[in-house]
Amino acid sequence: MYNYDTDKFMKNLYEGVYIVDKNRKIIFWNSGSEQITGYKSSEVFNSHCYQNILKHVDKTGKKLCYDGCPLQNTIETGRINENDVFLEHKKGHRVPVTVKTFPLYDDDGKIVAAVEVFTDTRFRELQYYENKKLKQIVQTDPLTNLFNRRYLELHIKNCCVEANEFNSLFGILFFDIDHFKHINDQYGHNIGDGVLKVISKTLTSNLRPGDIIGRWGGEEFIAVIKTTDNFSLDELANRLRKLCQNSSYKHKGNSIQVTVSVGGTLYKPNESIKSIIARADKAMYESKKTGRNKVTIK
Repeated sequence: MYNYDTDKFMKNLYEGVYIVDKNRKIIFWNSGSEQITGYKSSEVFNSHCYQNILKHVDKTGKKLCYDGCPLQNTIETGRINENDVFLEHKKGHRVPVTVKTFPLYDDDGKIVAAVEVFTDTRFRELQYYENKKLKQIVQTDPLTNLFNRRYLELHIKNCCVEANEFNSLFGILFFDIDHFKHINDQYGHNIGDGVLKVISKTLTSNLRPGDIIGRWGGEEFIAVIKTTDNFSLDELANRLRKLCQNSSYKHKGNSIQVTVSVGGTLYKPNESIKSIIARADKAMYESKKTGRNKVTIK
């Protein structure tokens, strides 16, 4: 005979799990089932699923406990069934669940019971969106909504690996807003944040598909560009520079405009992330020293 162990069956899973014997008598009901249905184990234990406790219906309203019970089908055929259905909560409202049923066998290979695992689909969707939100928090700069420094470092590292394995190239553009301290000192940090958002939006809106940009820190941004030559890197950098120059942050009827200094470089085979970023950074400072609002490619 099948020997079930509630501890080994992980009775505290968030999924609902219950077991019926060959006569469809409920012999196990976990805490997940209690949470999703509102019924305590003591209320359903030793009752039968065909008593229509949960009143399962499909999307057409068909009453599955009387006609089309997946547990009964599993007991009779050994088939694993999966379906999206709606159960009735103890309080009367309908709960959307994904149901999966499995047969349980004794030592002689005979079906002696069946297990149903059901998941509240709203919980599954909530988990998806929470995971997506967490991923966004980990990867994104909260002020500009661009990728953050951590993600940029990981992305550049992956680009280096790909370049070495497939003999490809990519470029780095390092942007720094000119005289940004003056903006903060004259207008305050809230206005400075507004300027950062405008420049961020201009840069990210005008990259090509496959290129990415993130906030490196403060008023600095790094773009990772798919390119194979300095000419195209310089051309893109100057286009972005001019677009930044012609963008503005609106404040009390005035337009606050800034410029950016840009440094760029191509990846060299087998060099480190630190090396390529340092070279782009050095090129950017050369643009600043020679007049600002310029592009220098090294």
